[in-house]
Amino acid sequence: MIYLDNAATTWPKPAAVYEAMDRFARTGAANPGRSGHRMAIEAEERVQEARGRVAKLLNAESPDRIILTLNATDALNIAIKGLLKPGDHVVTTGLEHNSINRPLTGLEHAGIISVSKARSAEDGTTAPDEIEKLCSRKTRLIAVTHCSNVLGVVNPAAEYARVARRKGALLLLDSSQTAGVVPMDVRAEQLDMVAFPGHKGCLGPMGTGALYVRPGIRLEVWREGGTGFAAESEVQPDDYPFHLEGGTPNAHGLVGLAAGLKFIEETGINRIREHERALAIRFVEALRGNRKITIYSGRRPDSQIGPVSISIAGADPVQVGAALDQRHGIACRPGLHCAPGTHKFLGTFPKGTVRFSFGYFNTGAELDAAVKAVEEIAACS
Repeated sequence: MIYLDNAATTWPKPAAVYEAMDRFARTGAANPGRSGHRMAIEAEERVQEARGRVAKLLNAESPDRIILTLNATDALNIAIKGLLKPGDHVVTTGLEHNSINRPLTGLEHAGIISVSKARSAEDGTTAPDEIEKLCSRKTRLIAVTHCSNVLGVVNPAAEYARVARRKGALLLLDSSQTAGVVPMDVRAEQLDMVAFPGHKGCLGPMGTGALYVRPGIRLEVWREGGTGFAAESEVQPDDYPFHLEGGTPNAHGLVGLAAGLKFIEETGINRIREHERALAIRFVEALRGNRKITIYSGRRPDSQIGPVSISIAGADPVQVGAALDQRHGIACRPGLHCAPGTHKFLGTFPKGTVRFSFGYFNTGAELDAAVKAVEEIAACS
């Protein structure tokens, strides 16, 4: 199988991820922070290693500002529902993943908040001034994706942060496609909140994720329960990260996440980004001359990363995906990619596109095989 579905989850993972998780499960999988014996203490140390590596990835002020979550959806819900109050206004875009769109729409339909959606450019980026002109005195939050999971183009996070500061709002950045691939410095860029999963660019397993919360921001409790800290209190402790981390964590997964992040540190995030960008642009250029193929990505080569979406004239995306899988042994993702607004913007709703998403472990030979397969399918459509 040629795996080109890394925007959904990266595969394969570095060998060290599998080895670390197996070793932990067999030798040290006690409940972290819930007991005083050596296995529990060591398990807690492994969880804190993951927290520390996430903090290092983002250059966060302290590991305590890293909330370990189940995935990006969990992290985004913690931020959105923990921050917003009745009467608040939110600015977002029409190109968001459902992990942002649905929580905001739900709160809006309940009459709690109001939402405005900024207009995006043809290449899939959203200019900061398009966001700024929608802000008002009631704007509490700007919630935007760092990179479209359909188009693969990276947005200017630091400029969004400057808009938020000028308008007295907070920025929530969905970094699901960029964490582990695009360098981020939350202090230098003055980012308020950053949410992402562990199983995509961070090369960890599913069931892991993180939310960075800048010092000075307080979110209401998302879930309440045991923390292994301040057990004498009948209410959730105010101290971070425990304030937002009720319940036993996915220690097995976090051990794997730590190993994935260590691989990124050793490999170099810029090297990873350039490899993915080069494959994506090469794929776009190889297909560009085919009149039966429409390419929606790659219009800003310097800002492109792994995901590339295409469509083939006269061919249903789901059927194309099935043909790639069954006849060519290529894994990709057809459809709406949980981002219906993006496809309405592109004019590809409701059927969507065929998305190829390149990862660090993909090769030029795999790319060439994908190009050949797409061209064969296009010739028969």
